[in-house]
Amino acid sequence: MTTKFNCFIVMLNVCLPNFVVNAEGASSGIGSETARVLALHGVHVVMGVRNVAAGTSVKVDIVKKIPTAKVDVMELDLSSMASVRKFASEFNSLGLPLNILINNAGVMMTPFMLSQDNFEMQFATNHIGHFLLTNLLLENMKSTAEQSKIEGKVVNLSSEGHRFAYSEGIRFDKINDKEKYNTVYAYGQSKLANILHANELARHFKEDGVQITANSLHPGAIATNLLRYHSFLHGILGLVGKYFIKNIPQGAATTCYVALHPQVKGVSGKYFLDSNIAKPSAHGTDTELAKKLWDFSMNLTQ
Repeated sequence: MTTKFNCFIVMLNVCLPNFVVNAEGASSGIGSETARVLALHGVHVVMGVRNVAAGTSVKVDIVKKIPTAKVDVMELDLSSMASVRKFASEFNSLGLPLNILINNAGVMMTPFMLSQDNFEMQFATNHIGHFLLTNLLLENMKSTAEQSKIEGKVVNLSSEGHRFAYSEGIRFDKINDKEKYNTVYAYGQSKLANILHANELARHFKEDGVQITANSLHPGAIATNLLRYHSFLHGILGLVGKYFIKNIPQGAATTCYVALHPQVKGVSGKYFLDSNIAKPSAHGTDTELAKKLWDFSMNLTQ
């Protein structure tokens, strides 16, 4: 079974003094909208996308509407560690500064399948790809923060779905367990990992005295193609979603707020909802679980 994922969206941001990189998925949904808003604010946006043609189309549209926009497109498939390493190597070789990294790619409630690296697909794409990418770009971010004296930011897009993870939070010894795989719990697990990753990053930055913050957020319930594997749910949202579902600009608002607003300066290790600090699940504030996930992820990406 071959499945194409066209809307993963990580987003990196580079600073000159403001410079953003969009990694994978910026070709649709809140990724393209976030890229547009950032470009509107003078940010140099580098979009990392799986579908280069779609990403180029977004770039053309943004530049058409904002003639002064600086937008670049690079290929990135977050479900593949080889692709992540290639992207990071190519980006770092450009010699560009990196101020803001927005990890915004995502797949949601997929049938059980394994990535190229033999990890369950939701965990591979939503967490492992972001974790590896962030680590590979950290030295660039640290150097940029030190030289520019501008605070760097790592922004992880999570979800309120993190509250519906497996009972133990992260099933470290059963990541690839097909027999007990639950599409909803596996999604929740991957979104919980996004929060824990940001929290542990924040702890590392504080200990190292690095001028970089790390936060996570829930963009809101948005009618995008994340539900393409669940036609029934997608159909229901089409009928009643207008009463409680956010549109694309509303969905991108919290991301843009955490990435750019002065009120977030110096804020780190927090979870945001509707542009406000919110309280995640008990697992989402578990420091020992965050440390264990960090070590587990480091081992997986060696």
